[in-house]
Amino acid sequence: MSQTRSDSDATLESFNPDEKLEFRQGTPLWVLVVKWALIALVMATALYIATRLAAEGYWLMVVLTAFVGLAILVVYAGKGLIPLKYLLPGVLLMLALQIWPLVYTVSISFTNYGSGHLGTKEQAIVAVEANSVRQVEGSARYQLNIAVPDGQDPATGDLTYLLTDPEGTFLAGDLDGTTELDPETVETNPAGRILSAEGYQTLSATEVNERSQDLADFAVPTEEGGIKQIGLSEAFIGEPTLVYDEASDTITDTASGRVFVADDEIGNFVPEDGVGRPLAQGWRVNVGFDNYVSALTDPTLRSGLFNTLVWNFVFAAVSVVSTFLLGMFLALLFNDPRLRGKGLYRSLLILPYALPIYVTAMVWASMFNTDFGLINELTGLSINWLGDPFWAKVAILVTNLWLGFPYMFIVCTGALQAIPTDVKEAAAIDGAGPLRTIWSVIMPLLLVAVGPLLIASFAFNFNNFGLIFLMTEGGPFVGGQSQIGSTDLLITLAYRLAIGGTTPNFGFASAVSVFIFILVALISYQGFKRTAALEDVN
Repeated sequence: MSQTRSDSDATLESFNPDEKLEFRQGTPLWVLVVKWALIALVMATALYIATRLAAEGYWLMVVLTAFVGLAILVVYAGKGLIPLKYLLPGVLLMLALQIWPLVYTVSISFTNYGSGHLGTKEQAIVAVEANSVRQVEGSARYQLNIAVPDGQDPATGDLTYLLTDPEGTFLAGDLDGTTELDPETVETNPAGRILSAEGYQTLSATEVNERSQDLADFAVPTEEGGIKQIGLSEAFIGEPTLVYDEASDTITDTASGRVFVADDEIGNFVPEDGVGRPLAQGWRVNVGFDNYVSALTDPTLRSGLFNTLVWNFVFAAVSVVSTFLLGMFLALLFNDPRLRGKGLYRSLLILPYALPIYVTAMVWASMFNTDFGLINELTGLSINWLGDPFWAKVAILVTNLWLGFPYMFIVCTGALQAIPTDVKEAAAIDGAGPLRTIWSVIMPLLLVAVGPLLIASFAFNFNNFGLIFLMTEGGPFVGGQSQIGSTDLLITLAYRLAIGGTTPNFGFASAVSVFIFILVALISYQGFKRTAALEDVN
């Protein structure tokens, strides 16, 4: 102990503060410049995001953005806090990619968010009035081209009218109204119709046709009413037949005289006399546990829930067990030191894992075709693989085995190479044969490394939407109904009921997703709890 103290004292005495200053001064100038430039860039980005969020009224997100920006500034601009410099990026990514989607999904599940209930009440009123616009008799028409802002997908981007009014003024019109365009940034044809404008991407006739439904519900609000498309190259200005009265919080149909009152519980304007349907455009409101109650009491969901749930567990369990056993068998086979060319064989076995699931699923679906599929041709069978409920499940399990075994082969190969050879030699000396060695020695050690991955694989296959949708879309459907398919998982069933219809209900879909999350979380918890016992093997 005295020797240790004397060594420490000597170290402290030999410490020279000038050397520490010298070390700090040795930091290259360009490193400091890059550091502060990156910090300034992050702060500017945070300020921009906070400004945009504040303009939209998302004050909670403004506070969170400011907090994140301040945390980055404190951690990276100050001295010390070395562990946080490494931990902060991981924590932020976890919050952004895992925690926030979960919280957002749960919050959506308590709302009526969906088709016709996407925005605020004010936006719904604007949409109702704009969509009821009818042309004013004798009014002039605009020359029209249809576009979306640059950088947005023509199939889903924000629709914009590029307009030329009768006086020759160039305008861009969206749901917020019209803005005048600089003539220097506009290209027109001889008739004055806008062909292109800076900041916008015009749609082709095909793209316009594909968005015909969106365009039917789209109008540019104006003080007089609104501007609506007529044909591909013209638009008219009209006045609404549905007019909102702020004092009474009602909408009146000027053509029929009917009155619609606001119902803030369901987020719609409903007929005052109780006869007929609400107006199509509504707004987002909190509906409490209504979506969860609907998920538990929906007659379609309830009638097929048990069979779907059983198949969901069977599909996930069989997929995990079959891919693990095949992957482990191949890993054991190619782990033999006497085998030559192992690298080539291993590379070939990984190929199915390297191919995109979209391509593989479509290829296997064509091979399972009853009439001209490769499998029936080679075997001489005439099985209706994708049209019969039982054989459709077999086809999916076979395809998933092909897709999943390379992954298990890779992880088992790595785990086998980490097992000490002296353990296997000791088993051989004790008289254990190959099978006994695999069962009593290799398998327990292998499961220590692979066990958590098996649980993760089960969770993935429990929600394997892509494979089911690409191969069968949940079918075949039996019993004359088209809601619950024989190969549906809970996730595909929820998609069809909540999103796949003509009126998507994202709140209901989120409630079903929460149920699925709880199921997978409980199963994973029990699995991790049991695999923890394997750590004693080490």
